[in-house]
Amino acid sequence: MREQLRIAQIVMQNTVLQLDPSDNVLIALRDLRAGERISFSGREHVLASNVPAKHKFATEDIPFDGNLVMYGVLVGKARQPIRAGEVVTTRNTRHDSAPFHGSSLSHKWRPPDVSRWTAKTFRGYRRPDGQVGTRNHWLVVPLVFCENRNIDVMKQAFEEEMGLAAPKIYRQHVANLVKLYRSGDLKPIGKHAAEMSAQTSAQPKVFENVDGIKFLIHQAGCGGTREDATNLCGLLAGYIHHPNVAGATVLSLGCQHSQTAILREEIRKRDADFKKPLLVFEQQQSGSEFKMLTDAIDATFLGLVEANKCVRTPAPLSAFCAALQCGGSDGFSGISANPAIGYVSDILAALGGRTILSEFPELCGVEQELINRSVSRDVGNHFIQIMRDYAARAKAVHSGFDMNPSPGNIRDGLITDAMKSAGAARKGGTSPITAVLDYPEYSVQPGLNLHCTPGNDVESVTAQVGAGANVVLFTTGLGTPTGNPIAPVVKISTNSDLAQRMKDIIDIDAGPVVSGAKTIEQMGETILERVIEIASGECRTKAETLNQDDFIPWKRGVSL
Repeated sequence: MREQLRIAQIVMQNTVLQLDPSDNVLIALRDLRAGERISFSGREHVLASNVPAKHKFATEDIPFDGNLVMYGVLVGKARQPIRAGEVVTTRNTRHDSAPFHGSSLSHKWRPPDVSRWTAKTFRGYRRPDGQVGTRNHWLVVPLVFCENRNIDVMKQAFEEEMGLAAPKIYRQHVANLVKLYRSGDLKPIGKHAAEMSAQTSAQPKVFENVDGIKFLIHQAGCGGTREDATNLCGLLAGYIHHPNVAGATVLSLGCQHSQTAILREEIRKRDADFKKPLLVFEQQQSGSEFKMLTDAIDATFLGLVEANKCVRTPAPLSAFCAALQCGGSDGFSGISANPAIGYVSDILAALGGRTILSEFPELCGVEQELINRSVSRDVGNHFIQIMRDYAARAKAVHSGFDMNPSPGNIRDGLITDAMKSAGAARKGGTSPITAVLDYPEYSVQPGLNLHCTPGNDVESVTAQVGAGANVVLFTTGLGTPTGNPIAPVVKISTNSDLAQRMKDIIDIDAGPVVSGAKTIEQMGETILERVIEIASGECRTKAETLNQDDFIPWKRGVSL
């Protein structure tokens, strides 16, 4: 892997890139034109078609049903003969991936030099169970969608009166438009409205050490399978047990599948000696909605008083848990941002921290590599079992992993699921896999954990945070505003054009890797330095600033 990264670094200074010596495709680093001659590794390639940046072209004639190899693995088959120099598209290529089997236990890992990081700390919130949070939130959650309106009532009351609401820029903007309309002067609408809206400011916070009260809304808890009901309780238990959470208020209707008793049992699975405040209110036992809500508000306010007593103290990076996630991926994802956070993952693993790699449909085709990196055959076999079960569930509803790439992925160079997966797996670096978790299990084992989630960005991030990630490293090539209610989501662009075009959602630009200005290792260290600042509360992510509190539980079953 180190040799592979070194080769990529050298070639990135030219117009094309080869990721592995066995690959029979080259990646265009800029738009290439038909007829252009490309010299690479002692050979000259004449392009048979235009090749947009991020896309690939064949280095040799590939016959019908011939293999396309990238990252040294099978990423597709030729639907029709592909000429040398011809661009790879969905018209001439279909998804295919290599089979997988038991672990060979052959993986030998050489950890990176972490001498500069061993004494490094972040300032976090220490919890009674030993976990350390990067934020100090109070949760208000419904056990069933029937309580969503009551959650909204509490949200409005708390946020508007305690200085926790988002700045009223857009509300003020509409008010300004109304004012301009009534004055009969809508011509300078853009300038005047923007100037007036910019004058709004947030109300001072009441509790300085409380980062926020987070109100989770969802459409689950009843009407589905018992598995979905139990999984929801497990997910919410993970959020309540999470180190970024000081305590929680739970609203229950009473008759739903997701019962309070199941939630308490799921919490005990994660912490048998659970000591955080857990305030539960059941509407069917409260007598009236007014009584339930006023009681819940009173108890929550007192809980916030206690939460405000918690302060940040130094903690080692071994107490850190980072989720590794991508969304809106492009043809540069597996070249720049993904391997950069993979290097961060390797550093954290070497220091005794935890990282979580998810999105199982986007590990299709690289299963054997991951199986061989497992610390034991039991870990590898557990991964095999979950992957095959997931694939069978998809097949049962007439779908499959091959349908994972989105139109945006395909447009920007990720033609097959195996091609996308080969790049997505780089987020996991090279360290051994120490644990494999099914949804919605909680992560406790130091090192790289594989965690079964869908490829859906929000469902996956929701699950990763429910598994204990106190920061999310999120790479994107196309741009996505995805965030999370309780964990900072650090958005890392795969290319500099995106970082400039969508400054309001991107935190870090990994584009210098593509240009050759930085190595993967240098970019990884840049990312980790910034993440430590974010974890310590010295700055907020763009998703936090935008109040991008996305929360979608994964529904694995059918509605009944």
